[in-house]
Amino acid sequence: MELIMYLVDAFTDKKFSGNQAGVIPDARKLNSKDMQKIAKELNLSETAFIQKIDDDNYKVRFFTPTQEVDLCGHATIATFYTLVEKGYINGIEGNKKRYYQHTKAGKLYVDVYVEGEKIDKVVMEQKKSELIEKDVDIIELADAMNINIDEISLGEESLIPQIISTGLPDIIVPIKNKEILDNLIIDKEKVKKLSSKLEVIGIHAFSIDQDKIYCRNFAPLVGIDEEAATGTANGALFYYMRKNNLTNKDEITVNQGESLDRPSQIVCKTSYANPDVIEVGGVASIILEGIIHP
Repeated sequence: MELIMYLVDAFTDKKFSGNQAGVIPDARKLNSKDMQKIAKELNLSETAFIQKIDDDNYKVRFFTPTQEVDLCGHATIATFYTLVEKGYINGIEGNKKRYYQHTKAGKLYVDVYVEGEKIDKVVMEQKKSELIEKDVDIIELADAMNINIDEISLGEESLIPQIISTGLPDIIVPIKNKEILDNLIIDKEKVKKLSSKLEVIGIHAFSIDQDKIYCRNFAPLVGIDEEAATGTANGALFYYMRKNNLTNKDEITVNQGESLDRPSQIVCKTSYANPDVIEVGGVASIILEGIIHP
């Protein structure tokens, strides 16, 4: 058996930037153990395995090197960009086509926008935003992040970390300024322990500098020390910012990946049809095409 796979940079229009994802367009003959072995071998933050249901519906499963996760934003962007770009999906009439991915987080729509013959962007629906009512021990969190307690804030704003999910739960952590954010060196074992205790994927830290939003994401519990771009976590960040009156905008752009020299831009916006629904989107670039011999 041979499997075609693609290595795709998501949330960037520049090659060798953004967040890498593996895309396996036809995973019909693979079981869960096969998928996990392939994801471990590829050693990317996430690899997506696709099974076509019909022309508009696709079952998608996401694996980190260590485990399956319910949903992944950057791997979704990479997946549907690749399916369209490589002809696994029929040509799009007009400038937009809606597809549905069936994931462990539920059935979610994915919109592919086209200008001429070029894919302009891919935008995915997030699962309904959920504020998870669990107390986050600030002392334990600061210790795991190797920062002082008073650095968990935003400028002069007194804000607390909150656990939010738009498909995967993360601790959203405001950081006093960008310099502190840039210099974060987490204690991976302590972050693993805290993540396990709170049943979250990891820590999504952010700061605002001259009206620009910057973030870093740490998820060592699921085998990702730091990620260059995260869709679901930035959807949760957008919800956090709106809930805490940090923005009244319907669309923001989050900058991520600078610390890894893989700059990424993630667009987060409310749906035109339903302002309570958060969408996350961006562009992608296929870097490598190959064959796996499982």
